[in-house]
Amino acid sequence: MQPARIFEAFPAPSYRGAQKQALTDIKAAFDAGNDVVLVRAPTGSGKSLLARAIMGCARSLQEADPAQATGAYYTTPQVSQLDDVADDDLLDDLNVIRGKSNYNCILPGEHSTPVTQAPCVRQRGYDCTVKHRCPYYSDRAIASSREIAAMTLAYFMQTAGSEIFRKRDVVVIDEAHGLAEWAEMYATIELTPARVPVWESIGVPAVHAEGDPIDRTARFAETLVGVCSRAKDELTGRPELSPDEVARRDRLNELISELNWFVEDYRDPESPTTWVVDQPDGEGTSLTIKPLDPARYLHHTVWDRGNKFALLSATILNKDAFCRGVGLAPSRVALVDVPHTFPLKNRPIYDVTQGKMTFEHRTETIPQLARVIVQLMAQHPDEKGLIHAHSYSIAEELTDRLYQFGVGERVRSHTSQNRDAELDSWKATDRPDVFVSVKMEEALDLKDDLARWQLLCKAPYLNTNDSRVARRLEDGQWPWYHRAALRTVIQGCGRVVRAPEDYGATYLGDSSLLDLFDRAASDTPPWFQAGLDAMTTPSLPPFDPDAALSAYSGSAAPTQRAGRSSPSASRSLRSTNGTSQGENQQPGRSASRKKRHPLSDVWGDE
Repeated sequence: MQPARIFEAFPAPSYRGAQKQALTDIKAAFDAGNDVVLVRAPTGSGKSLLARAIMGCARSLQEADPAQATGAYYTTPQVSQLDDVADDDLLDDLNVIRGKSNYNCILPGEHSTPVTQAPCVRQRGYDCTVKHRCPYYSDRAIASSREIAAMTLAYFMQTAGSEIFRKRDVVVIDEAHGLAEWAEMYATIELTPARVPVWESIGVPAVHAEGDPIDRTARFAETLVGVCSRAKDELTGRPELSPDEVARRDRLNELISELNWFVEDYRDPESPTTWVVDQPDGEGTSLTIKPLDPARYLHHTVWDRGNKFALLSATILNKDAFCRGVGLAPSRVALVDVPHTFPLKNRPIYDVTQGKMTFEHRTETIPQLARVIVQLMAQHPDEKGLIHAHSYSIAEELTDRLYQFGVGERVRSHTSQNRDAELDSWKATDRPDVFVSVKMEEALDLKDDLARWQLLCKAPYLNTNDSRVARRLEDGQWPWYHRAALRTVIQGCGRVVRAPEDYGATYLGDSSLLDLFDRAASDTPPWFQAGLDAMTTPSLPPFDPDAALSAYSGSAAPTQRAGRSSPSASRSLRSTNGTSQGENQQPGRSASRKKRHPLSDVWGDE
């Protein structure tokens, strides 16, 4: 790596805000011999431009000896962030590669067939005459041979050990604050009827019935690997497979790999990983195997992939705690803080708390919170607003209340299935609609008039019914628990103010948020603490549904759409199998949920 090149590698024609100072500090951190530099850069810092400058310091082919790593990787856990990079003219030398399922075959009659189910994977020995023009293999060849390859974190982790995407000199991870949690999620193994193709052929034990549940799970995993291997070999021996059989074979391969990894790690006496297993319904039912400490997994999938690393995020709140969580020694890691350049008056935070939104208090708080939303709609009659509902159950209750109050024509919502389509529709409209959202605190750019206000309905604490969370809290890791919630709040506050001249208000509806700020004060960035110190309780208009709809006077009510909820339509916020998509439900990996799973970008082989 050549840190001296960082300024000439900056892709924009000029600097804005604190970018030049940030590059100076990053250069100094690498010059000091640090292997990893954490760049804590708030919204509007231009993290992608900083990332490109860092990648421009990577050793080139012309400078390298044959055995030395060259070039750079750019990776991010957010698909939308990768899309933004791909569309940025200043970053046109980042060569993007996506998972196979994102590409369609180009053979005649196969144009709607994803590459994961194309003839080349359905037919044994198939010789594709147009493989050199296949969009997936073409993008892969380009990305693997150019100086900078860009991909999702899921694809990056999946290609660990690949001869195509080998170790590089520099790796930049954008939105890196949740790296430990993403690694835990990627390494989690879900054994359910929908995820285990041979479910009907196995007997699932009650792993908590006797003895060590992890040891019992490991023995069951070894048995399951044998059953899966026989089923996979039978499919592999066929001359041609149907698309469904291809999916079954690929899932068997994936499951075998996951289970072997778990057993190998569990049997390794030197592994630092602690495993936990959930099986709430006992014998014969689904179980989930989870790593508590993903350090070893990250060493294989991330830290062995480069010589130098830059990790960028607004919310790496505690350097030492972050390093412990991802398996890094703090002594080889530097932290660079980028100042916030947005005027405080453009990003005010207001206290409109109505009580606690914990499960036991929610019944009393939600009606009051819904009334406040009507008041906020009157306060912002001609401006779009975003409601962070935190869970589908809260979203449903709030939406029902808003319809009962008569302001439903200004309210939009979404289901887990139509999330992206409804978000795009809301962003595209000129109407000052209010969008009731779930889990949109990150990777959402609502600049300028896309949204001028937002409400945080609930302190986003992690689910204590999750075995990993429960285990950590049993070990006294309460600071970690509070940091995780604070991180989500800070990310959420950045959705509606995206540049120094932009402006937007954030309202807090859950009194537990105020308690969170006290408990996590030592980990709060100074620029965010300044906003909290300036927080006031606003004087809102009285509760008046007509005032909330004043911008709609004289206009025809819009036609009901699939994503627009009403007291009856909001029942669609529940999944098609009748199960509420509430905050305590663990997301599955069934086919219907495949698209929105963080690993959706990499279903199929490399």
